[in-house]
Amino acid sequence: MADSTPDQGREAVDAVALDEVVAFTSDLIRIDTTNRGGGDCRERPAAEYVAERLAAAGLEPALLERTPGRTNVVARIPGTDPGADALLVHGHLDVVPAEPADWSTHPFSGEVRDGVVWGRGAVDMKNMDAMVLSVVRAWARAGIRPRRDIVIAYTADEEASAIDGAGFLTDSHPELFEGCTEGISESGAFSFHAGPGMTLYPLGAGERGTAWLKLTAHGRAGHGSKVNRANAVSRLAAAVARIGDHEWPLRLTPTVRAALRELAALHGIDVDTDDPGFDPDVLLTKLGPAAALVEATVRNSANPTVLEAGYKVNVIPGQAVAMVDGRMLPGTEDEFCATLDELTGPDVDWEFHHREVALQAPVDSPTYAKLRAAIERFDPAGHVVPYCMSGGTDAKQFSRLGVTGYGFSPLKLPPGFDYQAMFHGVDERVPVDALHFGVRVLDHYLQHA
Repeated sequence: MADSTPDQGREAVDAVALDEVVAFTSDLIRIDTTNRGGGDCRERPAAEYVAERLAAAGLEPALLERTPGRTNVVARIPGTDPGADALLVHGHLDVVPAEPADWSTHPFSGEVRDGVVWGRGAVDMKNMDAMVLSVVRAWARAGIRPRRDIVIAYTADEEASAIDGAGFLTDSHPELFEGCTEGISESGAFSFHAGPGMTLYPLGAGERGTAWLKLTAHGRAGHGSKVNRANAVSRLAAAVARIGDHEWPLRLTPTVRAALRELAALHGIDVDTDDPGFDPDVLLTKLGPAAALVEATVRNSANPTVLEAGYKVNVIPGQAVAMVDGRMLPGTEDEFCATLDELTGPDVDWEFHHREVALQAPVDSPTYAKLRAAIERFDPAGHVVPYCMSGGTDAKQFSRLGVTGYGFSPLKLPPGFDYQAMFHGVDERVPVDALHFGVRVLDHYLQHA
């Protein structure tokens, strides 16, 4: 990248950048990086694609692997202020599986049709990968450098355990992220239409913790025709039913309280979220579509997802196994574990199959204010509100290095476009106009970060 005097009041996005972000999104979608779990994925072709384009912009990208084919890319853009903290911008290259028969267009076609880019990864998250790449190349053409160092990371394995991706990078290559105190990535700053004249931009400032659980019931194996009071399948089924039926108590984090206050104010509702009598469930019934941004993050959750038991209809197995997708709010892990002990009971053991921390980021920080300002600059009528993600991102792994993460993958979407349904859904797609908006917002924010 050219070593020039910064011009942080100048927009670097040009016609080339607008064309490139569409082409990059489409190209990356066509590179099938399906992550089926258990190590069944190969991100290297996508990593080489982005590395080549970063190198063409004057950067020196490093390709790093824990496992052959599971490739990560890291590059640093030097800032003009050597005393400033560095900023991490990260996105993952893998995607979840897609069944072509279920789609109206092939999920790995990257087709651009009627102003929309179609395919797996269009919103999760090859769009953001492409936007960052487009901005970096626009800066190279314009001779622009940011104020602070920016570290760009394209990661593997986010859609599974991150052991070959962000986990590997933070464990084995922490020096590449030296000076990074904050980071931005997926799942925030997308437009959400909450009603006539009300466009929200939920800005990610928290994540529930990951608690993927393995339940194991032991019993007495035997003939299916005999009475068996120590039936492992029955014991497991009872525990799974208790977990599925459990009503988790309300637990409000600072991020969620801030979200509820701002959403209530936008709807003209007077609330005191610190009042002992405040009932979030009642407020949620008054928020209309906006309730969907908050309702999954006012309590913990645990959803049974996998059952494995038996091998023949007339044989009672001695063991049965279930998997549960649990999510924990910040500060609730002890309560979560105690509740699981009660729900599983004495005949079923449970353990963490995969576990990651919950996150919170301040909503009164200068960084949050700059992120908000970048959105409002390009959509003055939009309302930026804090948002806690119900799931998780690679920000969990990067938090081990002291990086405070925000969800900021800006898109301006038309009414009726269900962005959240696109994640892991059928016919995933992103409008071209939304990509153009995102490039402009990222360019502005990253220059002023």
